[in-house]
Amino acid sequence: MTAPSPPRPRWQHLVLREASGWQASLARLVLLAACFTLIFHADIIGMVRVWLNSQPYSHCVFLPFIIGWLVWQRREGLARLEPRGWWPALAWLGLGALAWLLGWAAGVALFRHAGVVVMGQGLVLLALGPAVARALTFPLFYAFFMIPVGTEAEPVLQIFTARMAVRILWLVGVPAQISGIFITTPNGYFRVAEACSGTGFLIAMAAFSTLVAHLCFKSMLRRLLFIGGALLVCLLANSVRAFGIIYIAFQTSVHSAVVVDHVVYGWLFFASVIALVLALGWPFFDRSPFDIWFDPSRLQGAVENPRGLGPTLMLAALAVMLLPVGWSVAARAFATPLPPERGAPAVPGWTLDPVGLIPGWEPHFSGADRMLVYHYRDSTNRVVDLALVFFAHQEDGKELVGFGQGAAAPDGAAGWIWAEPAQAPDDARGDMLAGPQAQRRLAYTFYDVNGTLTGQSGRVKLETLKARLLGRDQRAMAIIVSTVAQREQQGDVRAAQTLADFLAALGPVEDLADRSLAIR
Repeated sequence: MTAPSPPRPRWQHLVLREASGWQASLARLVLLAACFTLIFHADIIGMVRVWLNSQPYSHCVFLPFIIGWLVWQRREGLARLEPRGWWPALAWLGLGALAWLLGWAAGVALFRHAGVVVMGQGLVLLALGPAVARALTFPLFYAFFMIPVGTEAEPVLQIFTARMAVRILWLVGVPAQISGIFITTPNGYFRVAEACSGTGFLIAMAAFSTLVAHLCFKSMLRRLLFIGGALLVCLLANSVRAFGIIYIAFQTSVHSAVVVDHVVYGWLFFASVIALVLALGWPFFDRSPFDIWFDPSRLQGAVENPRGLGPTLMLAALAVMLLPVGWSVAARAFATPLPPERGAPAVPGWTLDPVGLIPGWEPHFSGADRMLVYHYRDSTNRVVDLALVFFAHQEDGKELVGFGQGAAAPDGAAGWIWAEPAQAPDDARGDMLAGPQAQRRLAYTFYDVNGTLTGQSGRVKLETLKARLLGRDQRAMAIIVSTVAQREQQGDVRAAQTLADFLAALGPVEDLADRSLAIR
């Protein structure tokens, strides 16, 4: 005779009863995720490639594992919830699909990557329902940090770091002069490069401090104060870092400063700042590691669980994901080829010069379909370079505006690097470039997209978006005029006058763009 099995505790009955619901919901989620990965694999791979190849986003490689750990922490409470398919989640999924479509149309990878993350969140909400999504609120929110965004602030942070470093140098008695992102001391000439701007430091600190705020604080006010304080410490610490390098070079040599920079700074410096931030926040932590993350009975009771929607819901989700991709495929059919090359435009009072200025210059536009650079000289021996850059259409990797695109390569590969913004005429962007032997060059950039002339990157993206979404002419170009700014006083003023005289002789820039693109 076999003894009867002891009765299971009530909570085990609850978990076992709901296991079948979890199995069906997770199977639905896995299937949707597989379709999602297949449809948007290029964008997912592109985002991971940015993580691996771009230093400011190298920390993003760890974020999927952190999110998985955050979900694992909540496993006991999740087992007590009942997942269900949820129709309203199609709205969030559709928002992500729209963001992807707008990113594709405008040539903005940021929007496409954001769309991918939002669609991933939408799939979780759609397959598991609002009760589970509320339990996973922070892990789902934390997924936003996987989006590669923030390097757009590099020029601003370069200037901020340079100015702060110079002010500290003045405080300790080091004579220093600043010009844009360049700092000069009696024994050195320094540039606050993109890597020294602290952008990657700030992006990583934002992700780290947000995670710590969630884990260690209950009060929303304390969380916000901790995050804000961490970012402020990060900005100030990076300025101190730049100051320290220049100060060591002033006291010893530039070579010694470079050695210290390679040995002391980098991840070691970042770790020291993290330790400082944690030490400052430690006395104010108000959350115990043993506190529960959420109350399952309250979350489940606050949501009306609809009946299972199964295949119909999954087909609707698949249609939402396929719609933007189908639109993008159809819109590519409207691309118009570039017209034949027309030769150098005639500029009254200026003649073509085969040599141009020394050292030479040309803009940097990856993926351009055609780039022509002409040199003009007038009777007073002033020289102006004119660059015409053409795109038959724009897509990922060949964009009119974007990181590294413009009057100078971001790494100074062509001998010229961006130094600071400069005043420019209406409908143009002004840049001051720095070259060999501390030479300076003034450049005005005009963009033309779909017959609209502008100097604003945002307007270029907007016009590109309209052209691609509405099936209009997608041809675009950049027109850049540039000349050397002499180092003597008033050199920048003379360079600006030279370009103004050249543009007056050239005639309306929009007419040159229309002729070059054969719009009329």
